[in-house]
Amino acid sequence: MQPKRLALLSLFAAALTAWFVFDLGQYLTLEALKTQQAAIDVIYRANPLLVIAAFFAIYVTLTALSVPGAAIMTLAAGAIFGVVTGTVLVSFASSIGATLAFLGSRYLFRDGVQARFGAQLSGINAGMARDGAFYLFSLRLVPVAPFFAINLLMGLTPIRTWTYYWVSQVGMLLATIVYVNAGTQLAQINSLRDIASPGLLGSFVALGLLPWVGKWIMAMIKRRQVYARWQRPRKFDRNLVVIGAGAAGLVSSLIGATVKAKVTLVEAGKMGGDCLNYGCVPSKALIKSARIADQMRHAERYGLDNADPRFSFKAVMNRIHAIISAIEPNDSVERYTGLGVDVIKGYAKIVDPWTVEVAREDGQTQRLTTRSIIIAAGAAPLVPDLPGLADSGYLTSDNLWEEFSRLDEIPRRITVLGGGPIGSELAQAFARLGAAVTQVELAERVLIREDADVSALARQALEASGVTVLTGHEALRVEGKNLIVAHAGAEQAIAFDALILAIGRKARLTGYGLEELGIETDKTVATDEYLATIYPNIYAAGDVAGPYQFTHTASHQAWFASVNALFGQFKRFKADYRVIPCTTFLDPEIARVGLNEQEALAQGVAHEVTVYQLHELDRAIADSATAGFVKVLTPPGKDRILGVTIVGEHAGELLAEYVLAMKHGLGLNKILGTIHTYPTMAEANKFAAGAWKKKHVPEGLLRMVGRYHDWRRG
Repeated sequence: MQPKRLALLSLFAAALTAWFVFDLGQYLTLEALKTQQAAIDVIYRANPLLVIAAFFAIYVTLTALSVPGAAIMTLAAGAIFGVVTGTVLVSFASSIGATLAFLGSRYLFRDGVQARFGAQLSGINAGMARDGAFYLFSLRLVPVAPFFAINLLMGLTPIRTWTYYWVSQVGMLLATIVYVNAGTQLAQINSLRDIASPGLLGSFVALGLLPWVGKWIMAMIKRRQVYARWQRPRKFDRNLVVIGAGAAGLVSSLIGATVKAKVTLVEAGKMGGDCLNYGCVPSKALIKSARIADQMRHAERYGLDNADPRFSFKAVMNRIHAIISAIEPNDSVERYTGLGVDVIKGYAKIVDPWTVEVAREDGQTQRLTTRSIIIAAGAAPLVPDLPGLADSGYLTSDNLWEEFSRLDEIPRRITVLGGGPIGSELAQAFARLGAAVTQVELAERVLIREDADVSALARQALEASGVTVLTGHEALRVEGKNLIVAHAGAEQAIAFDALILAIGRKARLTGYGLEELGIETDKTVATDEYLATIYPNIYAAGDVAGPYQFTHTASHQAWFASVNALFGQFKRFKADYRVIPCTTFLDPEIARVGLNEQEALAQGVAHEVTVYQLHELDRAIADSATAGFVKVLTPPGKDRILGVTIVGEHAGELLAEYVLAMKHGLGLNKILGTIHTYPTMAEANKFAAGAWKKKHVPEGLLRMVGRYHDWRRG
């Protein structure tokens, strides 16, 4: 702890110690006040300003130190100064003292608490930043809530100091008037219960609930306004209609059918969405074939003779489609129909908040009324506005697999535009299959969201696979079969036989009625923390909702969207994004959960870094897979996990242990104390925990133990 904070904390502790040691509280009792009232009145009439100043200073000090006695002091104000002067004095003294206690708590404890529990407090922080004044005002209206606790706890939140002061001033005023007025009749008061009777306290509680009731009423009025221009059906055909049969749509409809709701799932394209048909599944199948080719080419790593892989590119692509076909039944119309979901192939359009019109694949038009709707329309590849691009025959994930399936040979020259996860995975895979691949990225490094050392390893892996990596290059235009790029002011032409766009994906926001309903869209469908749109019965999940474009996140969101849509009238659940893992399937893989170093620095999160290099791991050495590391971020001196980045073989699988640990609040000491099979790659997680432990060895205790052993030897 910093010296200034330690000094302030020591002063605070000394003051509290003195309070209890010298029993100063005896002077702030109802009996003591009654006994001394006459003497105080004499002094007040002789020196009114001095008494007022002394009273004010004592009240501020007591409140700032959070010691008992504020209620007695408030009664004393009424007894000594009367209602008007007493109320003014107490109102300002209590607010100033409360603000000083608030600032003391903030200065002494907030940074430490936020550093240790920042992830858990993220929702509270967001709520306080948005509605802190509202919450504080409600608490200040209820005198049964211990004000000193409010002062200390509020200091740990991001509420602004000025907001805290004026809300406290206003919120405590009514209770101040009640107690000061009671003080004017001090002789008739035998106990604080005479003032704070159950009836009075009940009235204060009701008053404190009033803002919440008002908020609920305003929300109800707002809902009525949103629905005002629409005619609500008297009855409904469905409980839930889901638009889109990707990961979010499939999970949403399955949850609905499982709880016996009547659910319709509408899909215009292929069941399974982008992940099955255009993204995760085909790309991982391609990566496997490419990796085998690379292992054959470098068989000397394993004591074997190098071999130039001989293969049919068409056969590789056929294998990819065969794998898609093998998984398709899991996401098929037949399976979901059998599970109780009404599946319609066609284009859906939301006509009003309760009606979905479907242009069916068979040419018919069908209208369905429904209690709730979930938009799970997914995302599409982002296509930049480059001159000449439209006539270049460019490829995206949507058409890459079909177009390449028509080829007998792999394109000789492939240019990949984009240095993110998708672009890097495709670039390495096609290079390993023999293409001359050039990867173009505008940023100064690939995988720009990862730490610099991770990006460096990724680039090294790409170049080792034969990819020409051009970072800091801006795509300007396409001329025939040449991509024109600029770097350091100079233009360069990159010839290609195939141009693959991999610069990101954009949510599908048009074509199904959002515009007519007035649902806001800005890169994604605008939703609240419950995944609801401006219409409380219309939800969004998956890529179309953001903030992540991962299949597993889409499935995760689907639970919240479907449960809120079906049971939100009883209880709604906020979408939880605290522990979201992701993996880039390069070789070596890059897997991450929580914060990395650059994010922790950007957010000002106090942290320390522990790194375990895989070249020290027995299994990695045996597998000739020593490239990479396990990097763990923890709060200074604590074993709580803020984030983990793993670079190495099977990094995606290794990450699961840390995801589980973070989800359930387990620290590195728990991982270190868990038996891991030898020899496995998973031991890297234990050794990373061990590396952290070595940095936090209790040297003083070990010295004492050493002296003990010396003594035992005589």
